[in-house]
Amino acid sequence: MSESTPICPQCASEQNYFDGTFTVCLECGHEWDVASTTSTQELDVKDSNGNPLANGDDVILIKDLKLKGSSTVLKKGAKAKGIRLVEGDHEIDCKVDGMKIMLKACFVKKA
Repeated sequence: MSESTPICPQCASEQNYFDGTFTVCLECGHEWDVASTTSTQELDVKDSNGNPLANGDDVILIKDLKLKGSSTVLKKGAKAKGIRLVEGDHEIDCKVDGMKIMLKACFVKKA
């Protein structure tokens, strides 16, 4: 393997390949996005109270949010476990009430 080959974050193996979207480990089968794991380490995202957020944190919605293009409303107090920080207008990628959504950090507080 070359020096640019990423190491699996789960089993530390260098035996992996890029499938077009994710990098896949041949030993343990773990899939990850190399671009997002390196770029999210540098993100400085803060919740509505100014507390820094990190990948894997749990957050709680501070107000009711209507989902654009849907009649669904996410209620104040709903919890999102194990968030993932991403670049862009909506900084948080998570699941709330079983739906995968992206949220702005100003609408959540750290749990």
